[in-house]
Amino acid sequence: MDWQPLLLTLRLALVTTAILFVLGVPLAGWLALTKSRFKPLAEALLAMPLVLPPSVLGFYLLLAFSPANAFGQWIEHVFGIRLVFSFTGLVIASVIFSLPFMVQPLQAGFEALPAQWVEAARTLGKHRRDILAHVLLPNAKGALLSGGVLAFAHTVGEFGVVLMIGGNIPGVTRVASIAIYNDVESLNYAAAHSYAGILCALSFAVVIGLYVFKRQRGQ
Repeated sequence: MDWQPLLLTLRLALVTTAILFVLGVPLAGWLALTKSRFKPLAEALLAMPLVLPPSVLGFYLLLAFSPANAFGQWIEHVFGIRLVFSFTGLVIASVIFSLPFMVQPLQAGFEALPAQWVEAARTLGKHRRDILAHVLLPNAKGALLSGGVLAFAHTVGEFGVVLMIGGNIPGVTRVASIAIYNDVESLNYAAAHSYAGILCALSFAVVIGLYVFKRQRGQ
C-alpha cells in the first residue's frame, strides 16, 4: 500500500484545522456578540457548505481559482501561486468547505454562556476582542475542541471538493479519499480496504477522544 495519500491527508487536515482555529475563533466571537441586522445573512453564507453538494462548491471554486479567470490570474500574477491542482489550492478549498464545522460549535458554545458575563465586561469598558479572549474562550474549551475535531474529521473525509480542485496528482493532491476511489475503480479492493480501514480507525479515535474529554469535564 502507498502511504503517501494517507500522509498527505493528515497534512491537509492538520494545516486546514490550524488555519480554521485562526479564522474561526474571531468569526464565531463576532457572530455570538454582534447585534447587526446582517447577522442572519452572514450565518446563511457560512452554512452554505453544509447544504451545497461538494461538487457544486468545488466547481465554483475551480472556476474562481482557474488562471483563466480574474481572481486566479491575479493570485498567480501577484503571489506566483497556482491554486488549481496544487496543495495550496486544496488547503484554501478545505478551509472554505470546513469553516462551518469550526464556527458553528464555537458560536453555540459562546452563546450558551451567561449573558451577564458579557454585559459585565462591556460595562467595564472591555473591547470585543478582550471579551472574546478573556471571557468567552476560557469558558468554552469544550466547544473549541468540538469545532477542531469536527473540522479535522471533515477534512479527512473530503472527496468532491478536493477532486474538483486538486485532481489526482500523486504526492501532490491525491489524498486518501481519492486513492480509495481509484482503487475501487480498478477493482483493487484490498488496497481500498486498507485505506478505508485506516481512515475509519483514525476517525473513531479522534471522535472517541472528544467524547472522553467531554465526559471527564462533565459536559
